[in-house]
Amino acid sequence: MLENDNTIDVIGARVHNLKNIDISIPREKLVVITGLSGSGKSSLAFDTIYAEGQRRYIETFSAYARQFLGGLERPDVDKIDGLSPVIAIEQKTTSKSPRSTVGTITEIYDFLRLLFARAADAYSYNTGEKMVSYSDEQIKDLIIKDFSGKRINILAPIIRARKGHYAELFQQIAKQGFLKVRINGEVKDITAGMKLDRYKTHDIETVIDRIVVNDSEDVQKRISESINTAMHYGENVLMILDQDSNEIRFFSRNLMCPTTGISYQNPEPNLFSFNSPKGACPDCNGLGTINEINIKKIIPNPKLSIKSGGFVPLGEYKTTWIFKQLEIIGEKFGFKMTDAIETISDEAIEMILNGGKEKFSVTSKTAGVTKEYKIEFEGISHFIKSQHDDSGSSTLKRWAKEFMDEINCPVCEGSRLKKESLYFKINEQNIADLSNMDISDLTAWFHDLENHLSDKQKRIATEVIKEIKDRLNFLMNVGLEYLAISRSSKSLSGGEAQRIRLATQIGSQLVGVLYILDEPSIGLHQRDNEKLIHSLEQLRDIGNSVIVVEHDKDMIERADYVIDIGPKAGKYGGEIISKGTPAEILTSNTITAQYLNGKMKLEIPKKRREGNGKFLKLSGATGNNLKNVSIELPLGKLICVTGVSGSGKSTLINETLYPILNEFYFNGVKKPKPYKKIEGLEHIDKVIDIDQSPIGRTPRSNPATYTEVFTEIRNLFTMTSESMIRGYKAGRFSFNVKGGRCETCEGSGVRTIEMSFLPDVYVECETCQGKRFNRETLEIRFKGKSISDVLNMTIDEAVPFFEMIPKVYRKVKTLQDVGLGYITLGQQSTTLSGGEAQRIKLAGELSKKDTGNTFYILDEPTTGLHFEDIRVLMEVINKLVNKGNTILIIEHNMDVIKLADYIIDIGPEGGKGGGNVVAKGTPEEVAKNKKSYTAQFLKKELV
Repeated sequence: MLENDNTIDVIGARVHNLKNIDISIPREKLVVITGLSGSGKSSLAFDTIYAEGQRRYIETFSAYARQFLGGLERPDVDKIDGLSPVIAIEQKTTSKSPRSTVGTITEIYDFLRLLFARAADAYSYNTGEKMVSYSDEQIKDLIIKDFSGKRINILAPIIRARKGHYAELFQQIAKQGFLKVRINGEVKDITAGMKLDRYKTHDIETVIDRIVVNDSEDVQKRISESINTAMHYGENVLMILDQDSNEIRFFSRNLMCPTTGISYQNPEPNLFSFNSPKGACPDCNGLGTINEINIKKIIPNPKLSIKSGGFVPLGEYKTTWIFKQLEIIGEKFGFKMTDAIETISDEAIEMILNGGKEKFSVTSKTAGVTKEYKIEFEGISHFIKSQHDDSGSSTLKRWAKEFMDEINCPVCEGSRLKKESLYFKINEQNIADLSNMDISDLTAWFHDLENHLSDKQKRIATEVIKEIKDRLNFLMNVGLEYLAISRSSKSLSGGEAQRIRLATQIGSQLVGVLYILDEPSIGLHQRDNEKLIHSLEQLRDIGNSVIVVEHDKDMIERADYVIDIGPKAGKYGGEIISKGTPAEILTSNTITAQYLNGKMKLEIPKKRREGNGKFLKLSGATGNNLKNVSIELPLGKLICVTGVSGSGKSTLINETLYPILNEFYFNGVKKPKPYKKIEGLEHIDKVIDIDQSPIGRTPRSNPATYTEVFTEIRNLFTMTSESMIRGYKAGRFSFNVKGGRCETCEGSGVRTIEMSFLPDVYVECETCQGKRFNRETLEIRFKGKSISDVLNMTIDEAVPFFEMIPKVYRKVKTLQDVGLGYITLGQQSTTLSGGEAQRIKLAGELSKKDTGNTFYILDEPTTGLHFEDIRVLMEVINKLVNKGNTILIIEHNMDVIKLADYIIDIGPEGGKGGGNVVAKGTPEEVAKNKKSYTAQFLKKELV
């Protein structure tokens, strides 16, 4: 292959399932890598090209620095030429910290803080007046002008509304050479041993000077010196007392309220940061929420007695100190441990929850003996709170959190900032108001802002405003106008987080970089796809190379160059089956080409299902942006909830409907968003929710452990005769606990050899030869196979092997049905692609026994799936619906939407412009709707 400046040449790539491939990728073009889920797209883009780019970057550091960074392994590739600096924008890289928001990731909030620190006006939180600040020269001129000919005292405020006797303070003031102080409005001489009532609040000022004001030079000089002294002792605040009228005026070098004298520090950017002690609300430490004990979680079932575990944190009765204390409280209030909690008096419950200290005596009626008792009980609620707030153990903190609800902080009302920070305003808005606006509203506010600024503010703020506007426009261009910059980053979906990072990268305007993106179109409505593709083209046009791993039809058709990897997935993939421009790809005979040119497609059902005639009705949902939404879900059908990003689909289904159902069937404790009523719960038996969260990606988790089929397989091995003779339990066959596993590699099958400043090397464990278990465990066989052999089976091999074991068969069969026959039961989760992980999760849930009346909720199940994978998945879903179950899917993918029996379209826009039901009915009915964006695209699919 000839070296060429205009291509990135990858030679001999063998990472994961890649079969020693060679490929030339054109530079400064938009290149799409596509193919079946699990065929090797990410292995080429991320694990080969990106990994090598990262490794080369780290190699530039000294050996000393590298040992702290932890080296990066060289990907299994012979050579990569023409590689520029690489930036990967993956789905899973957002911070899960509660302190990270859309504003902090995009740096918009940092610019806002700078804007407010330099250009905002401060207002008093007592009177709402504009705060003022003076220089010493201005204060002197004002005193001479306003108090000419009057007798005044110049005072330095020392104590404001605090309790104490202050004997030492008076001594200290006397030592500094001052003779008088003003206490609670009364001027007094300082006397020896002077002190105040320590239990009352006091205001104390030092009298710095007493003077008759005129404009003579001596008086002016004396006033200047007194101002300086008063400012020193009063921490930049002084008071002028008119002796005749007893009126007080405040002056300050800092910002100050002219009426009440409260002063603010001069604003700095960190005064507006909720991550700095200077700006964060002291009550919630800048998180905006606090945790509050939920009594229902402590006593979920008041019909139970204390003895049988009615108080969940305590569990069932044990002979411990706590239960002894409860028995003593029972003596005082006259209840027994076996009484139902609902029969115990409110005072007793109050003491059990919040504690108490007291002594009391009880006289026995039969023996006539008086017994003394002493209660010293902290209270269950207090104990949980102290464990949550002060415990160093994350396990205890997690345990305590189970009994608490997260609520908005009552002090800052969720704004995260302290009171002073919220009284700095620009055009009548404080920084929290701006943070809570949708990005579309915020952009409009900034466009109009110039008309409301003074000339001085304009000069200061022009550059900052330009930076903010640019960044807001980039977010608008990737279809995120419905988000607010205060939105916590952990609540974002994978696609949203990725597009925010994309907007940040476009904002940085780098040139000559190779960007690699992982399915940026996830969670994006077809309407906004155009904006996203345009953003990627912008990145390309300023001189960058863009590689996108993608299944989206529009993206593939708009690419400059397409690489199709296949032919199948897993070990049957890893080869380049076609490459070229989109037009050239269409002429090849690959599965992707056949879906693109229409030879293969998901067939629209001839007839939509009738359902079972029963309905689930949810009325008056008003959470987040929902505008009093009521929906009727026909049961026994495949229902799709559609709408543009941010229209309210997740709020309606994941945050309102699912918590209601979960609470009803399984006593779930997550509070639903506000709604009026729900009807028809009696028509379904249970609810199964499959959300977007990724499956645990650790080297010890695998498809067998995730779907819990491994538990059943281990139980099988314990029932073999040899195992029973030896007395082996299920733990013997686990590679995570001591006993049956190989202790040399601790059950991982490989040993890690640390090479200090070189990357760690993984070698097969020489004791167990990578089998994970010790010799004795491997001697136990089921149908001639050891536990290690079973983990190395592919799903396709496991299905006939476990045919006679229903519990195992059902789970492995579902894995096969969703198209994962090629992976092994013991394959490490870290080596699974996004689409494979998504389907393992789906299979884990879909394999649960359905009752024929089960209600499934799936949130974008097509994430990471190719057209062919979607066809396989829809077959599994249709089988479940045909048995009478109801499946509700939140989805943007038209291939899924057109197969639905019933569609509910929420919108019409995202954010404030959404939250209404725009259209509902069969796909054919919805397609006729003029207001719905979904209808416009659905119409083309139904032709």
